[in-house]
Amino acid sequence: MPVPDADQSDETLAALAASGDGRAFELLVGRYEGRIYRLACRLTSETDAPDVLQDTFLQAYRHLGEFRGASRFGTWLYRIATNVCLMRRRAASRRPSESLESFLPRFDENGTHADTPETLSRMSHLDERLDRERLAERARAALDRLPETYREAFVLRDLEELPTAEVAETLGLEPAAVRQRVHRARLMLRGFLNDLAGRMP
Repeated sequence: MPVPDADQSDETLAALAASGDGRAFELLVGRYEGRIYRLACRLTSETDAPDVLQDTFLQAYRHLGEFRGASRFGTWLYRIATNVCLMRRRAASRRPSESLESFLPRFDENGTHADTPETLSRMSHLDERLDRERLAERARAALDRLPETYREAFVLRDLEELPTAEVAETLGLEPAAVRQRVHRARLMLRGFLNDLAGRMP
């Protein structure tokens, strides 16, 4: 049996791990634990992230034999992690928060942007009005309020920077659907932050 090596591909290590090589699985965990933890924080919370991380790798280990290499190992693992996050969010009895749907852009009957030039200008200067730390804090709060459908696609595409095709495979969607969801999430977040800037002194 080949000896696992840190230079081997994920797929090779996954095959070795599936045949019972614990060291190969340890190497995969080392490669992905930081990314999966970050994903878990973004899709659930920092409190839930350690449990999500553990559940993800536990499920991956149990189902290694089902990984056939039809997709990249990372895509397969992200799919597991995303599903674990989804189940955790659905099972949690959190206080419902206001959706960001109301912050989508508004257009009049002629298709013209309903926001005033002042509002649009304010948005363009948002970074100048909010320091980076406060903006990051508000952005995290906004992310928590994104509808689940859009949040997953946005986090995977814009924050984890996965290619659209990989996000589509992870979520079981067509690439066009991913692009639509990410675009809508961006609009909601932009509208929320714009509204925030308008209420600042």
